[in-house]
Amino acid sequence: MTPATRFARLGWWPSVVAWLLWALALLSGVALVLWFDHLLRRAGRPDLVQFTAGGWLPSIACVSAATVGAVLAARRPRHPVGWLLLALALDTGVCGATGGYAAYGFLARPGTLPAAGYVTWYVPATAITALALIGFVLLLTPTGSLPSPRWRWWAWVTAAAPVGLLVVVTVASDPSHPWFVVGNNPLDFRGIGGVLVAANQAALTVNVLAVLVAAGSLVVRFRRARGIERLQLRWVALAAAVGSLAGVVALAAQAMGAIVLLGWAAALCLTIFPVAIGAAVLRYRLYDLDRIISRTLVYGLLTAAGIGLYVAVVWLVEILRGRVGLGGGLLATALASVFLLLAPRPMSVRSDSPG
Repeated sequence: MTPATRFARLGWWPSVVAWLLWALALLSGVALVLWFDHLLRRAGRPDLVQFTAGGWLPSIACVSAATVGAVLAARRPRHPVGWLLLALALDTGVCGATGGYAAYGFLARPGTLPAAGYVTWYVPATAITALALIGFVLLLTPTGSLPSPRWRWWAWVTAAAPVGLLVVVTVASDPSHPWFVVGNNPLDFRGIGGVLVAANQAALTVNVLAVLVAAGSLVVRFRRARGIERLQLRWVALAAAVGSLAGVVALAAQAMGAIVLLGWAAALCLTIFPVAIGAAVLRYRLYDLDRIISRTLVYGLLTAAGIGLYVAVVWLVEILRGRVGLGGGLLATALASVFLLLAPRPMSVRSDSPG
């Protein structure tokens, strides 16, 4: 059997494994979390459910990373970024599933699930491992290799931190005194003491630093890159710009108490980066990126202008209502909606005109 024939016979295995991992990630990150939320509500503990106003954001990140990772691993099985994204999705799903398992088996219905007290100790470790995987994804994008051989020692440090934490948790945790913090923050270390809190804090510090250093490595890559690699990194730069804008919107929404807007902005931040990394690795429309960026800017400005017009019309109608005694807030919303539907027409015509 020639090598070409052997490769042709085994060529479909990476696709099968990738999509099986995708299904497993969605099972743990979405289906199991929803099931444990259902059990917690039936047990009379709705305060412990994870799918709250902001609790669904990790599931969005899980779906985005799993889907992009499966596509990359199926099409470019030798590229490590696709498998790292799948590992990130699996880890995010395991984090949510272990949180629901511990909440139900330790707090809501103690003793109903085996080893629930032991599982509680691993909830922070899964979140810290996700940070390490994010660092590796950024460090290996878009070529699949480190920026230079001098980065190897840092890659070893990044990998050693979560592995060392898992070893410490396995050896030092006491299942007879389980730890669990009520809430959706797996990085809240209240209730942990001794060597375990020191190990968690050290691993968290190293991996947060790993994400920042890996993000800086992309800047170094972009400054040194030429040709195809530089075009690939422009996808990441576009995602960083959109993500930064969404981050500003999220901060403003949090300050104003706009929970829905905050959720959508945070979801955009979590979704845009895996998609951009996938486009960079697959070299998707590299030479059309200038047109994509210009259209993104135009549509972004039109959206911002539409939101501004909507707010202005609502504010103006509310002022007039207070002065002349018009109807309630429903009138302001209706007029603003009609104005928003009519106003974009000339703007879109102008944006589509040549020149």
